[in-house]
Amino acid sequence: MQNFALTWTDADGTPCASAVAYNKTSAEQRQGELLKAKASEIEIVPVRPGELPDPKA
Repeated sequence: MQNFALTWTDADGTPCASAVAYNKTSAEQRQGELLKAKASEIEIVPVRPGELPDPKA
């Protein structure tokens, strides 16, 4: 099973990254939640088990 994480920028300009990994469907749902919260630069990125992305600087 492929895992995914998200990176984004909060409405206040703070770079963020997921603290958990998601399956594809859950990652897409989280992306929708972030859009509603006015986040920008949202990316769904594939990750390996035990790995998570760093927030973009």
